[in-house]
Amino acid sequence: MCLSVGVPRGRSTDLLRASYDAKDLAPSVLLDVRPLQGPSAKRGVGTYATGLLKGLIAEGFDSNLTLLLDAGLSEPDLPAGRYKLAGSRRRYKGNFAAYEEAVALGRDLERIRPDVYHAIDLRLPGRSPCPLVVTLHDLIPWSFGGSRMWGERTRYWLGRRLLKRADVVLAVSQATADDAIRHAGVAGSRIKVIHEAADPIFAPAPNAAERVRRKFDIEAGYLLFVGALDARKDPKALLRAWSVAKETTPGLMLVLVGEPGQQAPQQMPGASVLGHVAEQELVDLYTVAGCLVFPSRYEGFGLPCVEALACGSPVAAYKNSSLPEVVDGAGELVADGDAEALGRAAARLAAIAERPWPPGIERAKSFSWRKTARATISAYESVARGRSVDLPRGTPSE
Repeated sequence: MCLSVGVPRGRSTDLLRASYDAKDLAPSVLLDVRPLQGPSAKRGVGTYATGLLKGLIAEGFDSNLTLLLDAGLSEPDLPAGRYKLAGSRRRYKGNFAAYEEAVALGRDLERIRPDVYHAIDLRLPGRSPCPLVVTLHDLIPWSFGGSRMWGERTRYWLGRRLLKRADVVLAVSQATADDAIRHAGVAGSRIKVIHEAADPIFAPAPNAAERVRRKFDIEAGYLLFVGALDARKDPKALLRAWSVAKETTPGLMLVLVGEPGQQAPQQMPGASVLGHVAEQELVDLYTVAGCLVFPSRYEGFGLPCVEALACGSPVAAYKNSSLPEVVDGAGELVADGDAEALGRAAARLAAIAERPWPPGIERAKSFSWRKTARATISAYESVARGRSVDLPRGTPSE
């Protein structure tokens, strides 16, 4: 793949653009989208990269963007826009990658010379010649994982240490902002809370029940889990919650969607395991679910909850980390780790006849990628002018 700075990509003609076209003073931003070229593309970081980029394009900021890609990997599927591309190469992967990154990324920034560099994961430069913006999705290896996640702690140790050097940290939730202060020593004045969002495709889908029946041989009204079923998502609690829910609603199905993950149990007896599904199929599955049941013990944001709400499905989850600020009153939150209470809540929500569920639809409207993009542009402008973000603690910017 040959990449060069200064070559605009295909222009989108069907997006409403804001007034940035006429602004000569808007900062040039190098947005690091290399996570879209690896396994993270199918995870939360990849969803964030795509959603933010679409939002920035819709806000008319794309002509100020250069996207950083790994020149040694295939170019990912990117939305059309007037951004430029820049390439970078690395030799190392895994635990040593962060140390190479700390040196090589600084040289990349000197070569490309943006006004602002935006990292969307913890691969950070040891020294940055320009203002540094970092999106922090979570610090789960320190806030929740403990010694069980020593591998992740090793891999991200340097990134966590360098995080406090960022000019602004964009935390995807207030819970993550609090973790940045607690576990990475980031000053509260350097943190700005900017929530993620669901893609606009996530909306109640007409005739979804028929498509789900035909494609998966599943009837509407089931309990749905979406995500990688690793230890943090507590698969044993999920099975227990399902068992309790079936005491109230005999025959209630459990449907699992998503890549299993390395820590997933070999079997989930009785559940319908669909694995990875196409995006429109996921919309259909959310639309006709009785309830999203989400036994996660810790989240940086909790995107499946917003996606489910946007499709009109209520959410049953534990009351921990970011989930109260995401779900709010559009579902039931139970005591952390109480699988039986989670099952009873899921059964109650699945029995609600009105679909799509209005509280979920209304709550999901609080989040949009254009709103995220506008707040992110504000952060770019602040650091480019040399000003601290200086938001009051506990005041998200949406």
